[in-house]
Amino acid sequence: MRRTDRLFDVIQILRDGRLHRAGDMAERLGVSTRTLWRDMATLMASGLPIEGERGVGYILRAPITLPPLMLNAGEMEALRQGVRLVAEGDDPVLARAARMLAAKIGAVAPAPQQGPEPDALFTYTGAQARRAAAHLPMIRAAIRKAERLAISYIDPQGAESHRDIRPLALEFWGKVWSLAAWCEAQRGFRAFRIDRILSVTPTGETFPQEPGRTLADYRAQHDRPESIAPPDEDDADDLDF
Repeated sequence: MRRTDRLFDVIQILRDGRLHRAGDMAERLGVSTRTLWRDMATLMASGLPIEGERGVGYILRAPITLPPLMLNAGEMEALRQGVRLVAEGDDPVLARAARMLAAKIGAVAPAPQQGPEPDALFTYTGAQARRAAAHLPMIRAAIRKAERLAISYIDPQGAESHRDIRPLALEFWGKVWSLAAWCEAQRGFRAFRIDRILSVTPTGETFPQEPGRTLADYRAQHDRPESIAPPDEDDADDLDF
């Protein structure tokens, strides 16, 4: 049995919400207790609501069943490629989560139809994305918490500046990542190329959703051609492909 299949079966055993001993589950799956312990550690590390320990047993504290989905061939291919894009990206946290999700999908989804290998179809990464990778988890966390960030940034002319910003959204342009933000010093919206950010420091200060400074305002402003900044500013046109 493949390990992904075994992990799926472990989850099915735990879905009844009762306490299960590792030895009993190992016997049921035809593996050693030590192997079962390793599988439980993997599932618990993935974030599943499983509680327990060796010698006591394991229990699933919350249901994790998703509603059944019927996907056609095109939808399944989109799902596989989307997960692969994230798995091969440079954000280490999301890449690991995507690899685990791919294993779960592979355990229940039919094999892809015959055709070109996926590796022959797409290339997702690049030097700019790799330089941005270290900052992505911290920026994503700050966006979720509406937390101000202090950044050091190199502009297109090579000058370094220090900014206090309100991070609003991450944008991927196929080659580079940018951060849509409200810049406190400039009192306006900016789109910083993340591969040009030298450092990111959380301030611990949250910001309110003030009219004129929200993501919706940013998007509304940048939908108007007259609002686009000239190429020598650190706004959207600074994305030199």
